[in-house]
Amino acid sequence: MRTVLVTGPGGAGRTTAAAATALAAAREGRRVLLLTADRGPAPEAVLGTALPAPGPGSGALWGPPSLITSTAWDGPPSSAPGLYAARIATGEHFQDRARDLQERGASLFDLVGASPLDPEELTELPGAEPLALLTALRAAHEERAWDLLVADLPPLHTTVRLLGLPEQLRRYLRRLLPAERQAARALRPMLAQLAGVPMPAQRLYETAERWEAELAAVQDVLEADGTTVRLVAEPGPLALGELRLARAALALQGCRVDALVANRLLPGTTGDAPPGDPWLAGLAAEQLAAHKTLYEEFLVDGVTVCELPHLGRGPRGPQDLAELAARARSTTIGVAAAAGQGGNGSAHGVGVIPGGGLTDELDGWQGTGSAAGERTVEDRLATDGVLLWRLPLPGAARDEIDLLRRGDELIVGVGPFRRVLPLPSALRRCTVSGAGLRDGALCVRFTPDPDLWPRPS
Repeated sequence: MRTVLVTGPGGAGRTTAAAATALAAAREGRRVLLLTADRGPAPEAVLGTALPAPGPGSGALWGPPSLITSTAWDGPPSSAPGLYAARIATGEHFQDRARDLQERGASLFDLVGASPLDPEELTELPGAEPLALLTALRAAHEERAWDLLVADLPPLHTTVRLLGLPEQLRRYLRRLLPAERQAARALRPMLAQLAGVPMPAQRLYETAERWEAELAAVQDVLEADGTTVRLVAEPGPLALGELRLARAALALQGCRVDALVANRLLPGTTGDAPPGDPWLAGLAAEQLAAHKTLYEEFLVDGVTVCELPHLGRGPRGPQDLAELAARARSTTIGVAAAAGQGGNGSAHGVGVIPGGGLTDELDGWQGTGSAAGERTVEDRLATDGVLLWRLPLPGAARDEIDLLRRGDELIVGVGPFRRVLPLPSALRRCTVSGAGLRDGALCVRFTPDPDLWPRPS
């Protein structure tokens, strides 16, 4: 299943781009599910229809199975057959998980004499949305009813942290409840009989195992070949820095960027006549300069650049979304682009595809976009006496990168974002001797430790 995770700076038009992508794909014959985490009025205003309210027991996704069939976009049958839209039920998800946790911890509450919370007291806490969103993505994949899943995600920096959350939580579970200590679980029934009270540790390990399995399933969805991130931005000076940092952070998480959607482009930004009004002309010139920079930086990494014009109004309803999709055009570098067919590849030409720009990268995705490059170890022992570990970080700046060796792990930071990377086996017997940023990649030099490295016979 193809999955497109749409994000961008706040106010860039993420919801509009996600809805237009979903509509364009549905009109091409795909069965599409559009999920949104936005609890404000924007999704319904853009779609031109009310989203169904979550019902009882809908915490696992956005509603019970019977509700899924009723979430179709109630527009004219000929406008968007096969398009479904839903809002993630964050509050219901939190309440379901809280009730489950209380039930599993009942013996612990009895042991300490505490009273569990009543259902009416279970009010959603800050931070509940990320887990609900990840659960919804996994549930949509398990349905296997969709050709395309388009997810309207939170703003850019929040989404970067969200995409790294499953791996991070799994690492915490392994450190706090290591598997090698679970051998003692066989003794707990006997200890419970001797103590005369139930042992809560058994439930603790069972819960941890269940969480580990669920997090692993979510991580599989995020790391699947057909899952990509689509960045939406309104070109401008502030967007440049934010997108560069986010691109590097997404690459650090191993996320692939399939396209940059340059949204709300004014006349004069895409090569047409500039506006006659001096005030608008100044805005268009500023936008053009930023767009040119983004255009060059993303294309060189094989990322398609899609351009959406400013309609002169806020898009509302299927007609405006259809107009955006029809007027979209995309630019890509590659063999297919040189032939006028679109798609990514090696830099053999630039192709401009009018119309269909939002769906160019939906079919036959091969993971060739930004951050798809593999981390590689280059053997330079014969020439420089080092092994070079190459970590793709497009858009990163030297002063934003932190590096720390901890045992058999390398902790890499890009601005406020960090990831703990396990070292390949060969590098564990080496010491870090330096690092540098070159051609959009962090190159870390490792020198073999003479006490650990095999000696030539």
